[in-house]
Amino acid sequence: MTALVLDTNIVLDVFVFADEVAKPLLPALTEGRLHWVATLAMRDELARVLDYPQIAPRLAYYALAAGDVLAAFDRHAQVVEAPPKAPVTCSDPDDQKFIDLAVARQALLLSKDRAVLSMKKRLASWSVQTRAAFEPLCLES
Repeated sequence: MTALVLDTNIVLDVFVFADEVAKPLLPALTEGRLHWVATLAMRDELARVLDYPQIAPRLAYYALAAGDVLAAFDRHAQVVEAPPKAPVTCSDPDDQKFIDLAVARQALLLSKDRAVLSMKKRLASWSVQTRAAFEPLCLES
């Protein structure tokens, strides 16, 4: 089973926006083909983002509440201890937690964040595959 780290924008794509590119993630998580690992800091960030004024209208449009999205996170993510800082540093300190966990778990890291994606080659040397949301996903185990 493939370990997976999802950044907050990808979580929103899956559980709020039903983004076409992200659609295969939900059945893969539900069927156990992917193993999503996250930390409490990642859940806290999601909760904070769900309170942003620009997100509330989107939640309303999709007939969702922040609690629905957090419940989906709780249902599909395995919350693990935050690992120590990875030997590679992200230029955006807010994204370091995703890097740290992906390196610790040698996980597939899905992110739309430019700072994360710019680290693709460096992360590969630590056995982390990094993909953008628009790249095709390989969901084979």
